Amino acid sequence: MKKAALIVGVSGIVGRNLADLLIAEADWTVYGIARHPGQREGVIPIAVDLQDPIAVKAALKDVKPTHIFLTTWLRQPTEAENIRVNSGMVRNVLDAVSKAGSVQHVALVTGLKHYLGPFEAYGKGNLPSTPFREEQPRLDLENFYYAQEDEVFAAATRDGYSWSVHRPHTIIGYAVGNAMNMGTTLAVYASICKEQGKPLQFPGSSVQWKSLTDMTDARLLAKHLEWAATTPACRNQAFNVVDGDVFRWSWMWKRIAAWFEVEASELKGEGISLEKQLAEAVPVWKKIAEKYGLAESDLDRLASAWHTDADLGRPIEVVTDMSKSRRMGFTVYQPTDESFFELFARLRQDRLIP
Repeated sequence: MKKAALIVGVSGIVGRNLADLLIAEADWTVYGIARHPGQREGVIPIAVDLQDPIAVKAALKDVKPTHIFLTTWLRQPTEAENIRVNSGMVRNVLDAVSKAGSVQHVALVTGLKHYLGPFEAYGKGNLPSTPFREEQPRLDLENFYYAQEDEVFAAATRDGYSWSVHRPHTIIGYAVGNAMNMGTTLAVYASICKEQGKPLQFPGSSVQWKSLTDMTDARLLAKHLEWAATTPACRNQAFNVVDGDVFRWSWMWKRIAAWFEVEASELKGEGISLEKQLAEAVPVWKKIAEKYGLAESDLDRLASAWHTDADLGRPIEVVTDMSKSRRMGFTVYQPTDESFFELFARLRQDRLIP
């Protein structure tokens, strides 16, 4: 039977890449829900404010998904607000489709803040040792990821379907206007450095510069989501999701600089944050966009310096264990440097960077 996917957050970095994967296959009908889902061939768009339970119920009254993929969140000023808003959006969607009785599986995308803590206590306190493993317990902290999980668990128990939780590291992928996008942020930063004849200065901590780390390609994450949602052995399981390689930023930074044909500075001491480096860059980017005829002149639509600073500024090593998925049959591998290069090439092709 044909499966019906409801991708919640279809315009984001995860939802967009998941939609690309599913619409390329003949056995999926794809619904994409977001405040502004856009128009894409193969995706049935549903425009709604996910914070409005009445509007969500009305928007989904005729939709009977077999699989729901929760790939969205909204950043709030405090973790208490993150919990209220983001768990509420999950609850609104799952309550709206409950009556249809069609759902077989719900997949929730969270991330490594499950192990590292929320933004208010990010990378601080008594953290589990690396590599992070799925069986490590929750931190004794309020965390909107935990609240989202609890909403999924409760709805699955109520309505009798299975679930999976997916915990990627920093995601590399194609999307415009999303809140967490290191790949595009670094591409914009490198383009500005090249235009101004300046070297790339690493914006993070000396620990991140020297330590091993990993990342997650959004296309690999999409494959992992489909695999877990359609593999019976994966029911009611949490999974880490990373590319499969490890690297040090002292190596990757030079690789990125070489792609843009700019110099990479060696890190001496601690790095200068991107928020500081790009503080006066809005008019600079607008001029670059005009000079090269780029499709997006609004720097804030492309770069999320705060998020890149948070990831690269961590004072601890961050490495993720993915052997659980490997043991269960997921063997997809993606070299992370190639993820960056392929993203940069697509951004250039679509005239988002010069």
